Amino acid sequence: MLRSILFVCVAAGFMVPAAGSPVRIGPPDAPISTSVAVLGDARIVYVSGQVPDIADSAAPPGSPKRYGDTETQTRSVLAKVEKALAAQGLGLGDVVMMRVFLVAPSGQSRMDFAGMMKAYRERFGTPQQPAKPARTTVQIAGLYDPDFLVEIEVTAAK
Repeated sequence: MLRSILFVCVAAGFMVPAAGSPVRIGPPDAPISTSVAVLGDARIVYVSGQVPDIADSAAPPGSPKRYGDTETQTRSVLAKVEKALAAQGLGLGDVVMMRVFLVAPSGQSRMDFAGMMKAYRERFGTPQQPAKPARTTVQIAGLYDPDFLVEIEVTAAK
């Protein structure tokens, strides 16, 4: 199996990872991997869905400023994901699968995908952290707090 994956990586011009590292396949300019294979004796860590922290404690509940816009909430959520991973001895570079749940901001019919992506691109596929997870992003009707616009869960492997 590993030989087949490595052959596909080499034949397609993708970088071959170090032994024991997840194999990430996808276009180099894409913000996510098309697929990620976890090989061997990797330790798998599941991080439950994380929601944002309050961005402005002076803003009343129900105010869009309380948790911020989608971009602000995504930054908050990714910081919490990073902290949860660190508690397990992992980092954002170890994320192999991400599931993003977005709610349309009040008065809008569509999720703010661009806002989420702006914050996401600050943490994934950068020179400092080049690893990109496989990812699903969906719009949902709502989360348990009506002020939440973002919830993210991840699976990481090391």
